[in-house]
Amino acid sequence: MSNADRIRRWNDAATPSVVITGGGTAGHTNPGIAVAEALVDRGLAPEAIRFIGAERGSESELVPAAGFGIEVLPGRGIKRSLSKDNLGAVAGLGRAGLQARRLLAEWRPEVVLCLGGYAAVAASLAARGQGIPVVITEQNARSSATNRLVSRWAEVCALPFPDTDLPNGVLTGNPTRRSVVAAVTEADRTGARRARGWGDDELVLAVWGGSLGARSINTAVAAMLPELAARASAAGRRVVVHHVIGRRDFDGDPGHSLDGLRVERVEYEHDMAGVLVGADLAVTRGGASTVAELALAGLPAVIVPLPIAPRDHQRANAEELRAAGAAVVVDDERLGDELLDAVAAPLLDDAERLRRATAARGVARPSAADAVAGLVLDRAGSSHATDRSAAS
Repeated sequence: MSNADRIRRWNDAATPSVVITGGGTAGHTNPGIAVAEALVDRGLAPEAIRFIGAERGSESELVPAAGFGIEVLPGRGIKRSLSKDNLGAVAGLGRAGLQARRLLAEWRPEVVLCLGGYAAVAASLAARGQGIPVVITEQNARSSATNRLVSRWAEVCALPFPDTDLPNGVLTGNPTRRSVVAAVTEADRTGARRARGWGDDELVLAVWGGSLGARSINTAVAAMLPELAARASAAGRRVVVHHVIGRRDFDGDPGHSLDGLRVERVEYEHDMAGVLVGADLAVTRGGASTVAELALAGLPAVIVPLPIAPRDHQRANAEELRAAGAAVVVDDERLGDELLDAVAAPLLDDAERLRRATAARGVARPSAADAVAGLVLDRAGSSHATDRSAAS
């Protein structure tokens, strides 16, 4: 059966045919929404897609806001350390498993897409028990514990990076929502800069570390500003530092100016696409979505991996950009010694900055969501041949 025929049949069904499960953080949830959007772009009705998530996860808000239905499971994830809280978590996982089995038995979907995260364990195990094929889409270069477990019976694993450690892998890239792809790849750089008051003769260093902020990055950037101003002045350049402090450490100070350097401080950035398009260099963490968006925008970066990230996955995420020559990786504990030099060379040297921007664009995968959607369609019904129309 062709994918077009499959989509027509699914649209005629009275229950969801594709289930997307998992989430927790936005970094897990948004790639799932991106794949759902890609399926809709291929002709699948939104009603033929249903999410199964966790009641405490970001998906409980992000998925409905994107126009898709979701069922949330009770409970919470199991902590990696020994804790009495894990007793309750195991019990919650059991309840979630029962609910997931009931939902899949009721809907009888033809494929389940696993994103990773707490809810994905229960739903993917239920899918296995009911003979429903499972496809994994991993976000990080080093896979999550959930996806390593589910990969034992998954039909195929969509990989964000060439060296992601999952079997039966197909390199697709990390799915990015179509609004972000369009905003970053189709935006006018000159317009984005002028909308922010960044002059044509100014170099823009953008700094961010997540909604809470990254204290070590904030501290190191503040400490290097006088010397960066001196180097910019000596080179005859004007620099803007657009610093997204994060709500944890923002003190209300909007910024200041030094010779050759202007500092803009904000608590939260509402137009991240505009920053990605308009900036000349970034200092940021190595989250999977961040790395994908840097590549889409062709924005060179100094990446500071979160030192407590599971399996040091942020460093592994940054490796593809580093290997291509598009990024420098600086250890969190070495920021005070190395950040200034890591920033000054690519920011103040036009040829070096252009080379790194070209390298970043070379590893971008703007069609990742559609590639994963193709895997979902191709694997549907591969482990069971349920003819929904005949069975109804």
